[in-house]
Amino acid sequence: MTLWTGTNYSLKYYSINKFKLKNMDNSEKVLKTFEEAGKALKTAEIVEMSGVEKTEVAKLIKKLKTDGKIHSPKRCFYDIKK
Repeated sequence: MTLWTGTNYSLKYYSINKFKLKNMDNSEKVLKTFEEAGKALKTAEIVEMSGVEKTEVAKLIKKLKTDGKIHSPKRCFYDIKK
């Protein structure tokens, strides 16, 4: 029974790391989209240009904003901090 629990934990750990890597790739896509646009973008524009799902973009914007990588120059628009 201990072996099974250890295996289950390993699978959970792998799934969490896989999830983090997936998010990392999407955040890089979003940041690259900002760089290529060179201007402030709305969420819908980011979705269209990056190919990342709307809900995922919303989560990433919130995370990148708290990390200090992007800012909101005006309501509903986001841009890279320069």
